[in-house]
Amino acid sequence: MAAAHCNYLSTLPATNLKLCSDHSVRLSHTLTLKSPNSSWIGTKLCVGVKPHVWVCTRRPFSAIVSFSLPTANPERVSPSQELPKWSSKAIKSFAMGELEARKFKYPTTGTEAFLMGLLIEGTNLASKFLRAHGITLFKVRDETVKLLGKADMFFFSPEHPPLTEQAQRALDWAIDQKIKSDDGGEVTTAHILLGIWSEVDSPGHKILSTLGFNDEKAKELDSSISKSGIKDD
Repeated sequence: MAAAHCNYLSTLPATNLKLCSDHSVRLSHTLTLKSPNSSWIGTKLCVGVKPHVWVCTRRPFSAIVSFSLPTANPERVSPSQELPKWSSKAIKSFAMGELEARKFKYPTTGTEAFLMGLLIEGTNLASKFLRAHGITLFKVRDETVKLLGKADMFFFSPEHPPLTEQAQRALDWAIDQKIKSDDGGEVTTAHILLGIWSEVDSPGHKILSTLGFNDEKAKELDSSISKSGIKDD
């Protein structure tokens, strides 16, 4: 219980009286006088006010991310095995690609969106390899517009644009290759990039080919991730 400061009232210029409590609890209480000529005007008035302490609780910001991306066949491993987990940068790149598809107002998330997502994340193994060979985000965006065109300005993509069949197969290829390697570890962005390249009719493959990516570079990347303990950075 906190009590407001006692006030001695001699005159009242209006019928509304506002009493402020101790600043430490920041309370205020408004009295409305029905009659300014009330008999108790001019007497000592002490008002008790119960403090209402507002406590603002805010959830700590945290990113809750699943360790698996969409797969068309979750039963691709034996009961004794587990699907390999994706690296955090692969998951982030996937999310960035999905967001890029929405920015372009495309109805689906395709291999071209995956490619942009890898480069937007920027710190992963695949993006570093691409930039080292002159393939940048701006170039990929330009080629995407040339290949797929611009969407209707009045069209709004869904919150999570569904994957194209080619994009889904690219993810499944990445998982399958990791399972075949049988070396443990995570599925990296390099696996996604090679999965995009494996879909020869996909927009992502065509964009990569236009910008100078080829089978020789794909083999170079594949050999670099074949080493044990490779990290996605």
